[in-house]
Amino acid sequence: MTAAVLAAGLTAGLAGCSSPAPAGRAGPGHGRSAAAQPSRPGPRSASPAVSGPSVADQALGAFSLLPAAGPGYLAPGSHPGALPGDVLIADEDNNRLLLVDPQGRIRWQFPRPGDLPSGHVFGPPDDAFVSPDGRTIIATQETYDTVSLVDIAARRVTAHYGHPDAPGSAPGFFSHPDDAMLLPGGDLLLADIVNCRILLLAPGRWHVVRQFGSTGSCFHDPPATFGSPNGVFPLDDGNFLVTEINGDWVDEMSLTGHVYWSVHPPGVAYPSDACQVSGDRYLVTDYSDPGQVVIFDRAGHALWRFRSAGAQTLNHPSLALPLPNGNILVNDDYNDRVIVIDPATDRIVWQYGHDGVPGRGPGYLDNPDGVDMAPPYSLLITHAATMGHP
Repeated sequence: MTAAVLAAGLTAGLAGCSSPAPAGRAGPGHGRSAAAQPSRPGPRSASPAVSGPSVADQALGAFSLLPAAGPGYLAPGSHPGALPGDVLIADEDNNRLLLVDPQGRIRWQFPRPGDLPSGHVFGPPDDAFVSPDGRTIIATQETYDTVSLVDIAARRVTAHYGHPDAPGSAPGFFSHPDDAMLLPGGDLLLADIVNCRILLLAPGRWHVVRQFGSTGSCFHDPPATFGSPNGVFPLDDGNFLVTEINGDWVDEMSLTGHVYWSVHPPGVAYPSDACQVSGDRYLVTDYSDPGQVVIFDRAGHALWRFRSAGAQTLNHPSLALPLPNGNILVNDDYNDRVIVIDPATDRIVWQYGHDGVPGRGPGYLDNPDGVDMAPPYSLLITHAATMGHP
């Protein structure tokens, strides 16, 4: 596939994805042939559920942006025009969420002094997504076994699921939850990696609406069992894309448990958080060293691959998000940076963070493990019209 054709395909997609299981959970892939693929409904329109500008204005206003002053803290050679807007970063080992603008300036941060009640801790965020209404950030704290909902305007945690640093499978417990997302109706959907299950929770008190997978049965046979699922991302047809670490699988599944197809992402050792670019184009990272980013189709064919050397080498990337301008946003975890790749040139064209140098000061990150775009390009806002309704 030519770079021009690929870039055109990427420009059509606004979806995104996110992060890995604990070290040691992955096993090698077992081949690359596609599984049987039953018929599936055609794609639905991905038009916003509500007026795009009003949701965007509401969400950006809720962020109470800090002043945009100074040149920013981008790596040399970065081009601010590579991004269409601000980026929400889950800066995991700094226990914080950051909103960084294309110039590399921090515009919002949580928590700041005074945001948390005395004695409370904000566990390390593994992923963070803006809710469909633009008012809340859903922060998954995988290694802390919890999920927190953060009110953007009020700057406080309004709901908390799981038990901090206490993994389990009983009601009220997770074991390394990943990529929690709020659906438009308020339900919480997430992958519970070590328990090898996918949960749909009702808002408020802990209540499981649906469970996919059998707790503790960690092999590929969806929807009965899943091999350590680490992501459940919305598709433009209303279904969801499930990533399974063990065996290297990606599946399309509805919220009624119907599986439409399963495939091995080609040449990927540790698949992390597959998501849709557009149509029959899906994006996945390989949480390895060296890592890679791959676009593939449901037949298991590789359409594009970024696996570079030198300063461009990826080290355990866990999330890739296609941007509306055709570029790809990636958090490169162990390199302590968030980058933008231009697939037309296979070059890194934007970078926030210093290669392999963790830190907390301006321009530094420490194991960033999740990203989302600010509205109107945030993952859940772009899928709000069809999410869970094929």
